[in-house]
Amino acid sequence: MPPSAPFDQHTETVRSEWVDYNGHMNVAYYMLAFDHATDALLEHVGLDTAHRDATGESVFVVEAHITYENEAMEGQTLRVTTQVLDYDAKRMHIFHHMYADGGEAIIATNELMILSVNLENRRAAPMSGAVAGRLAALYDAHRSLDRPPQAGRAISIRRG
Repeated sequence: MPPSAPFDQHTETVRSEWVDYNGHMNVAYYMLAFDHATDALLEHVGLDTAHRDATGESVFVVEAHITYENEAMEGQTLRVTTQVLDYDAKRMHIFHHMYADGGEAIIATNELMILSVNLENRRAAPMSGAVAGRLAALYDAHRSLDRPPQAGRAISIRRG
């Protein structure tokens, strides 16, 4: 991965069963596609099935935000990039951008706070050294990227 480039390892196609009565991808499937991209990142940093089975270490999403910028349509190829915004011993704050058909227009974004968990006691626990090291390397590569304008937004109705 080049320095200062988002993690770019996930693509998938909008399936017909993902399309709703409005003729575009239903909101639930945006989260599914983003979840698949999160899984790709987790595997990259070493939080794969073998690691979970060997250590009992996993992660839970504790907060998620999605913005919808454009429509995704049946048959389009989605590409999701991931930026590590921050991390500490027990958490990672990541941000996904979704694009369609090789374009650079953002289709949707997803911001996640992810918590490292010991599956035996179902409590927050520090990430193992190997995982933390890989995550640190990604964070170092992503620190110089611009913070997405959608990051940290809250939902509200703004009144004059």
